[in-house]
Amino acid sequence: MAEDLTIMTEASKEEKYQSLIPQIKGLIYEEQNLVANLANISAALKEAMGFFWVGFYLVDSEDELVLGPFQGPVACTRIKKGKGVCGSSWQRDKVLIVPNVDEFPGHIACASASKSEIVLPLKKHGKIIGVLDVDSDKLSDFDEVDQLYLQKILDLLP
Repeated sequence: MAEDLTIMTEASKEEKYQSLIPQIKGLIYEEQNLVANLANISAALKEAMGFFWVGFYLVDSEDELVLGPFQGPVACTRIKKGKGVCGSSWQRDKVLIVPNVDEFPGHIACASASKSEIVLPLKKHGKIIGVLDVDSDKLSDFDEVDQLYLQKILDLLP
């Protein structure tokens, strides 16, 4: 198990992800506990990528997500299905990239400093069990590169 991350500060976004993926794989290798793995993934992404907020919301009932492991400022505890970016991603079973959260209908402002966001459904055996939520304090900070590599990271989970 890796205990320290090697952070590439002068690399492109893609190079940072490429360096981070094998390190995350080492962090979660042979660990079956979902919460432990999500906690380490959140910490690794926050540290390596410098995101404003990164974490998971987990399905708690058929119509509500509950806050899971995360890194960053305090966050909303519960999100209804179809509400905000996280609830919408869950309801639609779709990755959502939001360049400006103030322009997303029904955006839930957990932190006023958040400007852009990407949310990816988290699946186990084809069923959505939560979402990965990543926020930036910069507008238009997420793109297809983030989508590709964040999905690869989620795919590492047992």
